[in-house]
Amino acid sequence: MSYDSTKDTENHIKIVARLLFGMAEGLRARGTMHDKSKLESPEKEMYDEFVPLLKQTTYGSKEYEKALKEMGSALKHHYENNSHHPEHYKRGINGMNLGDIVEMFCDWLASTLKHDDGDFMESMKINKERFNMSDQLHDIFINTYLDIKRER
Repeated sequence: MSYDSTKDTENHIKIVARLLFGMAEGLRARGTMHDKSKLESPEKEMYDEFVPLLKQTTYGSKEYEKALKEMGSALKHHYENNSHHPEHYKRGINGMNLGDIVEMFCDWLASTLKHDDGDFMESMKINKERFNMSDQLHDIFINTYLDIKRER
């Protein structure tokens, strides 16, 4: 009697599909809830004041870093309430789960569009150092960005 792998393979496909669909639903929920804390106090007032300034600064510049410091406790509140920020975790990126990582990538890419001189590739150089990002994750982010760029 010989073994036929069809049933086991079909079962494996169903399990993986269920897991992927569950992750996709989780990402959809993250997209709906992304940064909603910015719409309420104490963050709303802070963003009303600082977003126009941040749009005019270069990401990672001294002016940008100064603005972040001036955002103070409201920015701390934002990080505490949004797990897609490395600052949310004591271990930074190493404390994140895959959903956090995907949302962080999308957030970083979208953020480059808010700055007059936004540049994802340059931002990734800064973020790699700023958040002690592994070479492997950095490369995955770059590869993903290049794929998205090619698809446009």
